[in-house]
Amino acid sequence: MNRNIPSHSDDSAPGAFDRLTKYIRVRSRPDERFVEFDFAIGDPDLFVELVLPRPAFDAFCRANAVVAMSADQEAAVDAQLERWRWGEDTLMSRNQNRYPG
Repeated sequence: MNRNIPSHSDDSAPGAFDRLTKYIRVRSRPDERFVEFDFAIGDPDLFVELVLPRPAFDAFCRANAVVAMSADQEAAVDAQLERWRWGEDTLMSRNQNRYPG
């Protein structure tokens, strides 16, 4: 571990991280042994995918005071994922397939 890298930002207010909204989006079925879910802090568009056993998931949600993503937030995340997967339809992207190589 590099001891020259600070473990926190000096300009952040104490507890600022704790005030950020923590979002979840459950991806697995309710009867599954493990819960697959997305976890985001502050912005639902930037998330990590996690898998936890049901009791650990419940404890995780309580400890982080999570909020379920709204349907609008889920739709925005899905749209963003589609753009990453397939690219955006732009003027220049339409020109790429214009002339066979």
